[in-house]
Amino acid sequence: MGLSDHRIGPSVAVADLDGARKFYEDKVGLRVEEVLGEEMVLYECGGDSSLGIYHSEENAGKSTHTHAGWEVDDIAAEIADLKSRGVEFEHYDGTNGPPTDDDGVFTHGSMKVAWFRDPEGNTYAINEGSM
Repeated sequence: MGLSDHRIGPSVAVADLDGARKFYEDKVGLRVEEVLGEEMVLYECGGDSSLGIYHSEENAGKSTHTHAGWEVDDIAAEIADLKSRGVEFEHYDGTNGPPTDDDGVFTHGSMKVAWFRDPEGNTYAINEGSM
């Protein structure tokens, strides 16, 4: 048995746990799976996966890479839903990331990807098609 046989769930540092919870629950629409004291919250995601956020002022928002991505069936519908709740999508011109269209979507063949950031600056993706 190797790690390929086990679930994985990203954990992301936030400086303001209460503020981050408002973003993840109200804007992104994630459901709380478990609250671990005043230091960490786990959110339910599809396929028996989860996303954890934990309090760490010294590490919050320091990483510029994409922390995790959700695979969706209809990226346009997901973008519209998230925007209606106040989520803003990143726009890249090809010099600061892959070039995106007016909705913030990068398209390559059948793959479409859009990125957004939480209030701490942590980056996430939603993608449609093969990555």
